[in-house]
Amino acid sequence: MHKVSVIVSTYNWPEALEMVLQSLIDQQDTNFEVIVADDGSGPATAESIARMQKISPVSIKHFWQEDIGYRLSRVRNGAIAMAEGDIIVFTDGDCCLMPDFVSRHRKAAQAGCFVTGKRVFLKQRFTKFAMKNRLNFHKWPRAALFMLGLTGNCNRPFQFMRMPQSNKSLWAHENCWKKAQGCNIAAFREDILKIGGFDEAFEGHGLEDSDFVLRMIRSGIKRKNVEFDSPVLHLYHGRSIGQRHANKADNGNYFKELETDKNRFLPNKSGLMPLSATA
Repeated sequence: MHKVSVIVSTYNWPEALEMVLQSLIDQQDTNFEVIVADDGSGPATAESIARMQKISPVSIKHFWQEDIGYRLSRVRNGAIAMAEGDIIVFTDGDCCLMPDFVSRHRKAAQAGCFVTGKRVFLKQRFTKFAMKNRLNFHKWPRAALFMLGLTGNCNRPFQFMRMPQSNKSLWAHENCWKKAQGCNIAAFREDILKIGGFDEAFEGHGLEDSDFVLRMIRSGIKRKNVEFDSPVLHLYHGRSIGQRHANKADNGNYFKELETDKNRFLPNKSGLMPLSATA
């Protein structure tokens, strides 16, 4: 059985991170590890991680890098280098996970593909209530989560309805990079290393995930899009910190260059050595 590594990116929101880590502690599948990819958080985040490590039945590792701006690609690459799993799942420190999240990704994994899942946005009122009361809402039955949508406390309630997917639906976006969500992506470690991981030229928020997905497709790995399976539960938060995204204006240019160069699947800049370069 493949071991899974779940990489959780975070920055200075330890209260949310603890809820996410609790949702990982509550997974039905325990053959996995967690790596927190920390983009320069202060001591409070390290203290939260240490508390959760003491009660977790699975390994929780902490990769930290200096806070000199939003560098999600670089911190994810650092976590990938630390990961021991054959399958790597990416999510964020503001996304709680239902108890079958790891097991559903393990089931969806197959050679020659990477998997993209969905995200449900929790509304501000419910997020505040859940965090104040430390609700383990990620363990609620799907019917109860569905009711959150009907009562206006989240969007996309039908994502909680377990419905079978046709083969056509699974592969409808096999060669399309659009609308893939970086908080719910899984791939084999070997395939990630083949493309050199995330492109660290991308700094500031925007398009680093699209770049990753397009290069995966360019390398010959098909996208398997999983609907109604195990969406992540995104906690509401306000806008990002402006000064951390000072370099995001360059991201659009980097992505346009990638789209233009139809055969390229290696990054402009990466701390991970691609397999093709080491063979």
